Amino acid sequence: MEEKIKSGKEMLDDFFTNIREFQNVDQRTSQVLSELYKNDKFTANNILNNLYDIREEITNDKNK
Repeated sequence: MEEKIKSGKEMLDDFFTNIREFQNVDQRTSQVLSELYKNDKFTANNILNNLYDIREEITNDKNK
């Protein structure tokens, strides 16, 4: 029986589809990364901007 080898894109698709199910991964962060990947907006700037926004939300929530 021949086993199919996944391409890099297939591996990334699987990773970002399942990232929300990983243990010890922040749900908000995994959601943002998954959405950026799915929407072809997975760039360093977009990732950093979204992580900054998450950090700001957390900081604001703690200060309430």
